[in-house]
Amino acid sequence: MEGRAQRNIPSLLEEAAARFPQRKAYEDETCSMTFSEVRRLAASIGTGIAALENPGRPVAVFMEKSVWMAVSLLGVSCGGCIYCPVDVAMPKARMDRILSVLEPAAVLTSGSMGARAREACGDCPVLLVEDLAARPADEALLASQRARIKSSDPLYILFTSGSTGMPKGVVGTHQTVLNNLEWLASRFDLGPDDVLGNQAPLHFVVADHDLYCPLKFGCSSFFIPAGYFSFPAKLIPLLNQHRVTTVFWVPFALGTIASFRALDEILPEFLRYVFFVGEVMPVRQLNYWRAHVPSAHYINLYGSTEMYMCCYYEVDREYAETDTLPIGGPCGGTGILVLDEMDREILPGMEETGELCIRGFAVGPGYYRDPEQTARKFIQNPLEPAAREMIYRTGDLVRYGTDGLLEFCGRADYQIKHLGYRIELGEIEAAAGKVPEISSCACVYDQKKQRILFFYDGTETDRKTISSSLSQQLPRYMLPSRYVYLDPLPRNASGKIDRKFLQEQYEKNIKSC
Repeated sequence: MEGRAQRNIPSLLEEAAARFPQRKAYEDETCSMTFSEVRRLAASIGTGIAALENPGRPVAVFMEKSVWMAVSLLGVSCGGCIYCPVDVAMPKARMDRILSVLEPAAVLTSGSMGARAREACGDCPVLLVEDLAARPADEALLASQRARIKSSDPLYILFTSGSTGMPKGVVGTHQTVLNNLEWLASRFDLGPDDVLGNQAPLHFVVADHDLYCPLKFGCSSFFIPAGYFSFPAKLIPLLNQHRVTTVFWVPFALGTIASFRALDEILPEFLRYVFFVGEVMPVRQLNYWRAHVPSAHYINLYGSTEMYMCCYYEVDREYAETDTLPIGGPCGGTGILVLDEMDREILPGMEETGELCIRGFAVGPGYYRDPEQTARKFIQNPLEPAAREMIYRTGDLVRYGTDGLLEFCGRADYQIKHLGYRIELGEIEAAAGKVPEISSCACVYDQKKQRILFFYDGTETDRKTISSSLSQQLPRYMLPSRYVYLDPLPRNASGKIDRKFLQEQYEKNIKSC
């Protein structure tokens, strides 16, 4: 880190406001704020947060993506609390499950969302950001909070899909974010003249770049409304209007532009960096972008909510559509291990596939109030028996290519990455267990067409009935694309549903309802 001043996020905000007071920090379609304005409002919000009766408990932020949401997240951090951004569009049943784990000290929301927040969050105290922002800041209190926050302390909790039907709250630290910013600074020349075009919602870990890069580099972030990503013909002019130079997008967003061939008509004139993360980037779509915007740098980032960004590969040569795009090597401050089934290390040059494990600053403390899941995924390094060193088992299978770079080979379990989101297929299956007509079910993923396939037995019913029930429990991005009735579902010798057989049968064009 660059000295004591950057040991936590509130300190980083203080430094940014001092260095770039009148530069624009964040902007959306209706609002923009300078660094000094962000700091002033975050200080007022933080003062109110610090006065909560349960300061050790997290604060849920119930807001739509906006400048005010970004300021609210920073305000919670300035107040010495852990923030948890929640998806305002999620079904109430899932919200209830998340809040039962989180047990927040309060829910922070805006006046326009207040009624929805109270309905969704039940008895939890609801605070309006407008009220907190209007109050004077207690600078002595805020300075005291900054001084006590260590880099290893929790910064946020982000909920991801859980295989048992209970979403998991991943804890991220100040250190993880700061380390990633230091790595970006050492590798890329981001600066005050850059503009980030945000795509991901702020409850998604990819959006941390759009939230925190301005504090490090003095650049600004423009929060692009989600609707533009369905209309590339409008999206590209918007990027040009705001002079966007850098994007951290999921491949699905880039792929939509490629599928519509939007770059044939108009090009992003100012784009310098295209970072893509969250799922596998199809080489065909990458080649389309590189052909139309050859001056940009294209960087494949690999990570997850548990480990932030831990590997990267800057595309430096041409790839055929049948080639595998590497995930590369470790980011700064991060170490990688590839272990076989016996926890023996696989090294470059060995033609074996193993599970990717992460060590170093990218490894967080685990899952919030879930010691069992934490103990399963965050383990002692089996190659370091003499000293305590925790590693994270990603569940991703990788191998070293002939060039020594890591290549992603698939999942070791039933977790997938779909539309930029990490999804446990088991959570969909658990939700479907509440549909009366369904006796048993299984989900598999069609990687080629990026579709979730849902197989079930019991009483054959129409797609709308099942989809309607699932939509009350799951966010839209988790809903299956195909529903297949198959009674009975095939099972293997141990009595478990044979997912491999289902995948093979689907590829033989099983008729779907």
